[in-house]
Amino acid sequence: MKDLTWDNTLSVQIPEIDEDHRRLVDLFNMLSHSVEEGDAADYIEAVMEELISCTVWHFRHEERLMLKYAYGDFEKHKAEHQELIESAKALQQKCLQDGKPVSSEDIKFLERWLTGHILGADMDLGSYLGEVM
Repeated sequence: MKDLTWDNTLSVQIPEIDEDHRRLVDLFNMLSHSVEEGDAADYIEAVMEELISCTVWHFRHEERLMLKYAYGDFEKHKAEHQELIESAKALQQKCLQDGKPVSSEDIKFLERWLTGHILGADMDLGSYLGEVM
């Protein structure tokens, strides 16, 4: 599986958000490598938990900025955050309940989840924040 590479394509041009996104990309790559290399299920679960926890923290960070700068699409963006977290937690629960490790298909889902959000809603947010900050 190919690593996600941080470059200007994923930059929203807001340094504090970009820093968070870089960390999420690093955690995603760590998870992807762990799955590909067949690391222990407990380790993969720990990395998955860290990715979800960091994502929740990051979403709260973005939501705080949206509130501070009166972002017009706050409710829509927040709802997307909630949907993404619920999807990731559902995947995590499925793996725990079934006793199966995260699969390469799960990794592809998470990659689409991460990059899709950054390239969509977060780019819009970055454009707005670039004008008002």
